[in-house]
Amino acid sequence: MPGVSLAERTRLSWLLARRGLRTLSNRINAHPLMRWRDYAGKTDRLVIAPQDLRTADATRASEIYAGRFAFAGKVVICDGRSPFEMTPPTEDWAEALLGFGWLRHLRAAESGITRANARALVDEWIALQGAWHPLAWRPDVLSRRIVSWLCQAPLILHDADIQFYRRFLRSLTRQARFLRRSYADTREGLPRLQAAIALTYAVLSMAGQIKHLRSITRKLIDELESQILPDGGHVSRNPGALIEILIDLLPLKQAFSARNLPPPPPVLNAIERMMPMLRFFRHGDGNFALFNGMGPTPADLLATILAYDDARGAPLANATHSGFQRAAAKGLLLLMDTGTPPPLRLSQEAHAGTLSFELSKDVHRVVVNCGLPAINRESWRQVARATAAHSTVTFGDVSSCRFLNTGPFRRLLGIPVINGPGAVELTRDVHDDAIVIRASHDGYARRFGVVHQRAIMLAAAGTRLDGEDVFLPAAGKALPPGAKDDFAIRFHLHPSVKANRLTDGHGVMLMLANREVWTFDAHEDMVELEESVFLAGPEGPRRTTQIVIYGNARSIPRVHWTFSTLSATQAAARRARAEAPDAARPPDTDEPELPL
Repeated sequence: MPGVSLAERTRLSWLLARRGLRTLSNRINAHPLMRWRDYAGKTDRLVIAPQDLRTADATRASEIYAGRFAFAGKVVICDGRSPFEMTPPTEDWAEALLGFGWLRHLRAAESGITRANARALVDEWIALQGAWHPLAWRPDVLSRRIVSWLCQAPLILHDADIQFYRRFLRSLTRQARFLRRSYADTREGLPRLQAAIALTYAVLSMAGQIKHLRSITRKLIDELESQILPDGGHVSRNPGALIEILIDLLPLKQAFSARNLPPPPPVLNAIERMMPMLRFFRHGDGNFALFNGMGPTPADLLATILAYDDARGAPLANATHSGFQRAAAKGLLLLMDTGTPPPLRLSQEAHAGTLSFELSKDVHRVVVNCGLPAINRESWRQVARATAAHSTVTFGDVSSCRFLNTGPFRRLLGIPVINGPGAVELTRDVHDDAIVIRASHDGYARRFGVVHQRAIMLAAAGTRLDGEDVFLPAAGKALPPGAKDDFAIRFHLHPSVKANRLTDGHGVMLMLANREVWTFDAHEDMVELEESVFLAGPEGPRRTTQIVIYGNARSIPRVHWTFSTLSATQAAARRARAEAPDAARPPDTDEPELPL
């Protein structure tokens, strides 16, 4: 693999070996000779059915009854065949089908027909894939199915005959035992935490399983303590992971109480830490900032989770453990990525967005990152992970992180980050009532000998954001001779923002959806307006615009830029300055000196 160092190759080889051991272990556990262990200590009944907090749509029940299965943007019409016999159009579609989360739609319709339909589909899966299937028995899919079956047990088992009841419990018991045996082989990060949650659901819900409570609870606590950071963020640095965890963890807390057991204090502590971080990442319109794999915000799930937040405390400003900053002043909100990539084994979906930021005014987003779409994520994933898809600086037309995108490792390991910013220096101050954030990263130091430093000042009046990007030599007093030094500073605009480049070439007029006018000034540098794509729209990818400042670090080592709101008088003066000849152009007296 060209360009991969010996240390990186060693780490990848170790990760590959662990992945191979996981695959081998799962195949051994699935072998028919191993199934004899599944019959010891049979479960004869369910004790409780945990609550499912996910939103259900009763209208989808009729589609499922008609054999029309629409998941992940794809539709399969079965024409009388079992959906488990159909060739999946995508892996995402198959994961959704085999996770059985769609049972909640049948339960929402609540009729004899939907109950019979649910039993028939569960029975078909047991007959066709209940022994083994490479995707259906993958730990992350298995975890989702165990939770779905337990939560929707009242739907599945109501009016069921004794033969189906026993068949269902035997299958559920076998799945839980398989997940227990393969738990250590589950991919690290969110999938392993979800496996621990699913196993805890099973122990609390199924008779005869309480003997496993101590060991399973220990696994759950270990994962929460290693994955939920002290400030409440997730170790993957994806804001959306918090929603996925809490939507299952909150009913689990109730399940302990339903069994007259106190929820473990570390579980309650993790929930209490995560809740404020949900508010940390929210813009005024309720949507999450688009960092590290975040796509469209599931507003229904988020509203449900926040309804359980009794404290409703103010969000943090300085999430140093997660690597993010939040600054707000009178409706103007800045969210900034000031962290390093997660560890290699957890970085398959991490983005190269260090020092990128998002900006919103009240309920209107202004500057964004591109994010990821809700469907067809894999076709966009590598584009969205690149630094150019974030509102920050690209240097030498490459990303600040290096991804494993070639060689024999990719098929088994995905595309993790193998190298990126190793150190982010950060300070946060208040200067004349303005919030000043200074940060720098060394993601370009090895390849280009440059350190990117960004300083941002948010005015106390909430009417102005000043920024400065500086390119410092990583060693010595100057950039290495001969190294590429071209940069691009990008500001991706939300699709609702209308942008027009000013005639002087140094600024852009921005109109928000409420017709409030803002201006972007690059002061001494020229700006361009180029096409961009906003991937995280609820209806899918949308065209939008990005502001770009191009330059060369040797000739332009420092770039100052400003977003500011304009009154009618200021807008007229700004246009006059833009239209005046260079010699007659009045000086820009509004440009403050950043306190660097």
